[in-house]
Amino acid sequence: MPEHQRTVITATNAVLISKSVFDLFSFSLGFKAVITNMSAPKRGDLSSSEKELFQVITAGNVQEASRLLGCKDVRVNCLDEYGMTPLMHAAYKGKADMCKLLLQHGADVNCNEHEHGYTALMFAGLSGNTEITWMMLDAGAETDVVNSVGRTAAQMAAFVGQHDCVTVINNFFSRARLDYYTKPQGLEKEPKLPPKLAGPLHKIIMSTNLNPVKIVLLVNDNPLLAEVEALDKCRRVMELICEKCIKQQDMNEVLAMKMHYISCVLGKCASFLKDREDKLDGLIKSLLKSRESDGFPVYQEKFIRECIRKFPYCDATLLQQLVRSIAPVEIGNDPTALSVLTQAITGQVGFMDAEFCTSCGEKGADKRCSICKMVIYCNQACQKMHWFTHRKVCKTLQEQREKQEAESAKLRMQQSKVLFFPSNNTTTISQYDSNEEPEILFCYALLLIVNVFKATLSKLL
Repeated sequence: MPEHQRTVITATNAVLISKSVFDLFSFSLGFKAVITNMSAPKRGDLSSSEKELFQVITAGNVQEASRLLGCKDVRVNCLDEYGMTPLMHAAYKGKADMCKLLLQHGADVNCNEHEHGYTALMFAGLSGNTEITWMMLDAGAETDVVNSVGRTAAQMAAFVGQHDCVTVINNFFSRARLDYYTKPQGLEKEPKLPPKLAGPLHKIIMSTNLNPVKIVLLVNDNPLLAEVEALDKCRRVMELICEKCIKQQDMNEVLAMKMHYISCVLGKCASFLKDREDKLDGLIKSLLKSRESDGFPVYQEKFIRECIRKFPYCDATLLQQLVRSIAPVEIGNDPTALSVLTQAITGQVGFMDAEFCTSCGEKGADKRCSICKMVIYCNQACQKMHWFTHRKVCKTLQEQREKQEAESAKLRMQQSKVLFFPSNNTTTISQYDSNEEPEILFCYALLLIVNVFKATLSKLL
């Protein structure tokens, strides 16, 4: 083909391509204009089906809600007169199944049209439902959004005493962030973390129980993790996440400290498996072993303090706060290193009305030792696991409890035995038997009144 013909064809193609691009650009602008001109949901602008949807959510009828969401005149993000979406209503009322249904239909978890700036995550925190709170976070809810009074979801939950929800929010780590390490990056031939380890490791990361015994139990219960090679890979990933949390623009010292702490525990498990053949049972016993004087787990306390000291970023404010809180405390006294670390990372406060297992530290324990009644466990397995060291101090703790009960009973008796007796011009205090007849007590009181009257009359005369 001649050169000039090729040039003409090329020019023609250029014109055609330019026209196509122009048409496509015009179509894009028109489509964008259509999207822009589409009426966004307005407060209180509800169809009859949407009004019925809010009523169904209140009643908790998931099947009827599913039917209504299939109607053409029902918008999943419609707003009531207060700017609340169906998802906000379901979250506030603690309807987990309803929240799951709405999210499946595309509910906007970050909708911020509420009259006071509340989000679905804030309502989930206010409800006290940890499952729904986790569901909102897993769906992509933003944790740093503030309402009209400048409070985040975690702060609102803490204000109403929903500390479990605060813990879930503060410790949330999306699975997607961990899955990043299950894929080869750049020139890597294999990922840093095998995909089969992502699930078990994510379970440990999401745990709000930082007791090292609990973490070791989670490792020991999973055959995929209870291997030296697997533990080394998990530990390395934890260190990388810790480094990323410190070096990113919005530095997250809390998450960095948690990742570092988990990496230390995983490293301890790996080193223990290298040296011994009894799996991790020996490490668990070492962490649980207590001194005979008061049953305090000295080795566990020293191990946690050492983990904190090994935090590689010495300038971190959180590290300095932890050191100032823990260093002056003698081992065996309060606060323990575990309690300080837990409060700093999870947000759990020490004055919460809850019992924690003596063995694994799990919250909600309700089974006391039948002998001393001074230690508490979450189940029989934990009690059996702790008995090897508790039996040495059980009798001592029983004697201490009986002594305390006797002193308390004596004090209550003394406080309940006070009566005024008359004398010539003054009144003296003496004790009486609380089992005396009411008539005698009435006579004592009458004599007291007469004596006071006589003393007052003599002064007047």
